[in-house]
Amino acid sequence: MQAPLKELDKLESLTSGKAKGPSIQASLDSLLNTLKETKDTIAASGTVDPARIQTMSQAVDGRKKDVEDRQKEVYSSMSRFGKAWDKKFPTTLPTYSDLFTSATATAALERTVALHMLRTGQFETAQTFLDESGVQIPPKLRTQIVELHEILKGLRSQNVSLALDWANRHKTFLQSRGSPLEFYLHRSQYIRLLLSNHPPDTAGAISYANKYLRPFHDDHEVEFRRLMACIVYLPLSKLQNSPYADLAQPQLHFDLEALFAKEYCATLGMSRQVPLRVVGDIGGGGALARIEKGKKVLKNQNRTEWAKIELPLPPENRYHSIFACLVSKEQSTEHNPPMMLECGHVISKDSLSKLIRNAGRAKCPYCPRETVHGAGLRLHF
Repeated sequence: MQAPLKELDKLESLTSGKAKGPSIQASLDSLLNTLKETKDTIAASGTVDPARIQTMSQAVDGRKKDVEDRQKEVYSSMSRFGKAWDKKFPTTLPTYSDLFTSATATAALERTVALHMLRTGQFETAQTFLDESGVQIPPKLRTQIVELHEILKGLRSQNVSLALDWANRHKTFLQSRGSPLEFYLHRSQYIRLLLSNHPPDTAGAISYANKYLRPFHDDHEVEFRRLMACIVYLPLSKLQNSPYADLAQPQLHFDLEALFAKEYCATLGMSRQVPLRVVGDIGGGGALARIEKGKKVLKNQNRTEWAKIELPLPPENRYHSIFACLVSKEQSTEHNPPMMLECGHVISKDSLSKLIRNAGRAKCPYCPRETVHGAGLRLHF
């Protein structure tokens, strides 16, 4: 990627006047000034000085040469940039038929783009897009998205008050999901009370814990005991070298942003991750290239059946089991989970059922050992 970027930087410097010699704009400005001075001199004297005309002619030729030289540099850099780009990316981009030709599809795409801008905090850009496209986003939803960004901004600056207020208003919803969000928010505030003062305000922190953390004791008993016991290892320098060192890590507070965004988006019926960003990460991260390569292989081999194409994904983009049965080549599902045989090898439940159907026992596809009916152990990935 370095070669195309170097040519792009050079092209940018030429157009912005950072290369050797005057820029095209500077050359033209100088020529206009020379012509204006000559015109004013002739108008003031009423006579035409041949020497002045000769000087002006030389200035025109000089500026013309400067402009031509700079244009040659620009064209040369553009040519080298194109060659470097083609060399780095030899595979041509795939062409697809128009996907958003109907009014319904276009409206859906525009709504997705508008929501993407709102959810990523580009409120001014989103407003301009909404005005020009005519997409209608309910005012209530827009207000909620703005509120989400305000609360996340507060968490980023170590202010949990807005998040706690929201969690208190949605306590029933969080309890129905078994979410630890409210407990973690209070835990974060408790830790800050312990570590923000010199000497530590242990009495104030304990008072806060009794009021806000004790109601969560039954659900988080182990963590509650750790929060109380860590007081013995104060101040911060001792806590960082204790069995409770994890409570002194900044990550304990930073992780609240992702958890809060997840729960807030759940109340709106949205995924925590922005859909267009996921599409860009997965598609631009290699999926499209692999699919195109697979299509070419099928075409060259005169095949119509797709083989399995594996694409490594980061943990945040894994939404279901990552196990694929090597016998059936199918991805496992809730109804067709991975099953471990007595020998330790793993295949899907459907594959095991087919192998064991007739004899009541099945020979492992990978080793000589057999597994009897009902002996398979379900696994969770």
